[in-house]
Amino acid sequence: MRQPHPSLTGGAGGGSPFFNPEVETLSRSEIEALQLERLQKTVRHCMNNEFYRKKFDEAGITPDDIKTLADVRKLPFTTKQDLRETYPFGMACVPIRDCVRLHSSSGTTGNPTVILHTKKDLDEWANQVARNLWMVGLRPDDVFQNSSGYGMFTGGLGFQYGAEKLGMLTVPAAAGNSLRQIKFIKDFGTTAIHAIPSYVTRLYEVMQQEGVDPRRDTKLKVLAIGAEPHSEEQRKRIEEMMGVKAYNSFGMSEMCGPGVGFECPEQNGMHFWEDYYIVEIVNPLEPVPDGEIGELVLTTLCREAMPLLRYRTRDLTRVLGRTCPCGRNHVRIDRMRGRSDDMIVLRGVNIFPIQIEKILMKFPEVGTNYLITLVTEDNNDQMIVEVELNEGTDDFAKLQTLEKEIRHQLGDEILLKPIVKLVAKGSLPVSEGKAVRVVDKRKVYQ
Repeated sequence: MRQPHPSLTGGAGGGSPFFNPEVETLSRSEIEALQLERLQKTVRHCMNNEFYRKKFDEAGITPDDIKTLADVRKLPFTTKQDLRETYPFGMACVPIRDCVRLHSSSGTTGNPTVILHTKKDLDEWANQVARNLWMVGLRPDDVFQNSSGYGMFTGGLGFQYGAEKLGMLTVPAAAGNSLRQIKFIKDFGTTAIHAIPSYVTRLYEVMQQEGVDPRRDTKLKVLAIGAEPHSEEQRKRIEEMMGVKAYNSFGMSEMCGPGVGFECPEQNGMHFWEDYYIVEIVNPLEPVPDGEIGELVLTTLCREAMPLLRYRTRDLTRVLGRTCPCGRNHVRIDRMRGRSDDMIVLRGVNIFPIQIEKILMKFPEVGTNYLITLVTEDNNDQMIVEVELNEGTDDFAKLQTLEKEIRHQLGDEILLKPIVKLVAKGSLPVSEGKAVRVVDKRKVYQ
């Protein structure tokens, strides 16, 4: 048996459910006291940066005004646009010589967003990811396969360093090449995989084609899924296909990458690590009560290179609770309902793609690949929902009934009835990266 990794400090052991018991089992009052201490330190650190000094002057505040945790609301919001306007290093709070890595977005709509990291930032990031993986039962004896892209995308290196920190044998398989992924899973005895939800579905389809039964022919026991919105219905379908638990993961490059939030074995929301972040839910810019949906706003508490104050993520979610049967009191956040900037507005109705997915996944006759196309016909905007059928569904009368029922349930959910098209399996495009779910072909009338 491989020996536990020497980095497992703070009392973590094979029988403990906590990677870092000292922090993970803090009471609510202890969490908030730690947050205030770190917030005050972070705000003072931000004064090393001209961007923040200007923001504070405009808001008429100083670091001395942050006396309670509630005072975080006095701080100005930061946005993706701020990162683009200060590209590349205008929001750094340490000299560039102290930074050891950067990650950036693709920059397809302008300057990319760049995030800098010091060595300590990377160490803390690895600790967050290791904490997540430990929480769902992974230990140094496990084999972790990462099917995320490496390079500028944070999912690859983020999970890689976290899995190594925990002490697992890691397989940096990277994205794509499903046949090779399956060979690695079988040959290396992979017990855990990190992948985006749509790719897990693709992997299972290839397994079926190759006659591989994940329950019989592999040692898989944990899936870490994230990076694209997915419904509870899709998660359950993934678990049924692969025969293992799939845990929802949340991360974003502006915060660090994966590691910000993760489900515990209770699967009743993602724990966001409040020793690293202050979590706010606002709508539109004011806090909302727990349980009400709003935009997720995050403030970093331990970052050296580029701390972000009240960063508007554009992700829509809600607080589910602040205690958990697992013994952790770090806030529990619901899965992301979508992004405020991904919302479809059709004939005055606000629709999120995940609402459509939730309905589609209720029907066992259809697969997990679907496409929403917005078109203009006779000067009227229309939605077309195409979804692939599972094999063996070819009775014409039953298909007509199925199509009508899907349309009816979608109408109840999104308050308008789209055109529903049931298409053959393999008809819709498949992406090795994040799934493309919406194509907007509407005409814009001036």
